[in-house]
Amino acid sequence: MSIRVLIADDQAMVRAGFGALLASQPDIEVVGDAADGAQAVAEVAEHEPDVVLMDVRMPVMDGLEAVRRILADAPERPRVLMLTTFDLDDYVYAALRAGASGFLLKDAPAAELIHAVRVVAAGDALLAPSVTRRLIADFASRRPAEQRNPVPGLNQIQVSALTPRELDVLRLIARGLSNQEIAADLVLAEQTVKTHVSRILTKTGLRARAQAVVLAYESGLVTANSR
Repeated sequence: MSIRVLIADDQAMVRAGFGALLASQPDIEVVGDAADGAQAVAEVAEHEPDVVLMDVRMPVMDGLEAVRRILADAPERPRVLMLTTFDLDDYVYAALRAGASGFLLKDAPAAELIHAVRVVAAGDALLAPSVTRRLIADFASRRPAEQRNPVPGLNQIQVSALTPRELDVLRLIARGLSNQEIAADLVLAEQTVKTHVSRILTKTGLRARAQAVVLAYESGLVTANSR
């Protein structure tokens, strides 16, 4: 099964370049593109992609609002990969908090873009763990304490709903470990880890691994100095 991708960016050259690159891969199919957030929402409804590459800043409707609408309308899919010029970007943090699966700098090498689409589609690992942790830790630390627990916009679910083992797994997710790495760390079968991750997302009302990292930091379960 190929990964169905939709590209949303207000620059035609970016859409064309990313589209040609991704379409050259045997396991990736580009099913559409959009020049603004509103068009992206409509295109997602029509083409039902697995992954959306979403520019943060676009006319008519920005990427953040588009992410919110897409994920509200299609809770099971797609996964959204934000495209940005700056990694420490409050719009990107808000998008991850809303359910985006990761972010990528727009000047990233071709191989990095292809890898990012595959990682986000699989959902078993956090994209660019160290960079994502840095972004989330930085912005989470700036939020007023009264807004960190429970986390606004996430069904007011608290980490106290999780079992001790699920908390262990969430801490390791927040450190950026993949399912395979978590399995090795906790001496568990990888399928068992997948089950724990699924239960964590279900109990907390989350849809993406990056969103679970946001929850871990905003709730105080982990901090920027956690190891």
